Amino acid sequence: MIPSGWRSGEVAVIGLGRSGIAAAQWLVRQGVAVYGSDLADTPVLRAAAATLSHDGVAVDVGRHDLDRIRRAVAVVVSPGVPPDAPALKAARSARREIVAELDLAVRALESVRLVVVTGTNGKSTTTALIAHLLQTAGLRAEAAGNIGRPLIDVAREPTLPDWIAVEASSFQLHDAPHLAPAVGVVTNLAPDHLDRYPDAKAYYADKRLLFRNATADSVWVLNGDDDAVLALARGVPGTRRHFRIGAEADAWFDRVGEYLMVEDEPVLRRDELPLLGEHNVANALAAALAARATGVETSSLAGGLRTFQPLAHRLEPVAETDGVRWVNDSKATNVTAAIRAVQAMTGPFILIVGGHHKGERYEPLAQALSKHCRAVVAYGAAGHLVAPALAASGAPVETVQRFDEAVRRAGELATSGTTVLLAPACASYDQFANFEERGARFRALVEERCRC
Repeated sequence: MIPSGWRSGEVAVIGLGRSGIAAAQWLVRQGVAVYGSDLADTPVLRAAAATLSHDGVAVDVGRHDLDRIRRAVAVVVSPGVPPDAPALKAARSARREIVAELDLAVRALESVRLVVVTGTNGKSTTTALIAHLLQTAGLRAEAAGNIGRPLIDVAREPTLPDWIAVEASSFQLHDAPHLAPAVGVVTNLAPDHLDRYPDAKAYYADKRLLFRNATADSVWVLNGDDDAVLALARGVPGTRRHFRIGAEADAWFDRVGEYLMVEDEPVLRRDELPLLGEHNVANALAAALAARATGVETSSLAGGLRTFQPLAHRLEPVAETDGVRWVNDSKATNVTAAIRAVQAMTGPFILIVGGHHKGERYEPLAQALSKHCRAVVAYGAAGHLVAPALAASGAPVETVQRFDEAVRRAGELATSGTTVLLAPACASYDQFANFEERGARFRALVEERCRC
């Protein structure tokens, strides 16, 4: 479970977000000496540091002790820490083993079977839906990973589940050499995180690490409409199952009959699936195939699909006031995700975009803005880049600095029968800690309007 050498010294945990904190706490409970550090210094981090110190972790906030990291027997890295960070450079220079919290958890959960979901968009919804389908079918299953709950947390439970649906980002896959999913899912691929990767090729290379421990027994659920996904899995051992929209496959959407089809059986009418957007039909098909690969009967899929509740911050209907509908898609942190949110709008809408620029071009989003888009409000650090690109759509574009001001202005522009859609196409880091905080702020501002 824990390499014997790790008990001979101190393990360094770099980055004290959710996964870093969970990894440090788990290691201490296994009797391992731990040093945790984070370059940021915020009230939230200081509170976390106090908790970790009480648990027996040596903690630095606002700095990394590079000498201490060089002396560590191993390093556990949080997904938010870039590979060129000085702390990781120090570890590599000392030839220390560097692993993600995900890899630590995989070793601790070696008796549990994993369904691992990666891709550019739709990972969280697909992961949560897989867990829900398995639970509905009577299996002991949980969702963890990049979806919000660190995988190592599951290892602390007295009774382990039969299956875990795991959302894995490219950052986590980069440092998870022991990950060997029984079932792997790739939702789709598009350029992303170009503020961290030199190009899309490097980003896709980390995604391909999902397959590094593939065997003939592995099952891979792949987006048959995405050539990049199919190329990623080319030559990989195991069984391939494909899902598609509008064309027959192992699971597909019959546009004529409006049915979700799984292995030639009509499972659910489209209007019974409680998710907005055609991209979520693809996510549901992927989840259904993954569930089938775990042994779930086709006959039980409809109930699970019908009762699934949309996740927060993912095309989440927030409220309707004065005839204006407010939809929170704060998780749309890249251009492709924003395009899918826009395509889910069937009537007039006001679009809120902006935040922290991730290196993408916004012209594809401009091309996707249909006649339904009545106006765009661009905000934040990326606002000056987004505004001229989206102006080409013909929709009026306004630029503001603060997020709260963007929400207020969108509300002023919206009339009865209009939707205000938050689909930022950018990361949240200019004004928020993460997309969840941004989405929660959006919800709070909307609820405040409703009370007026």
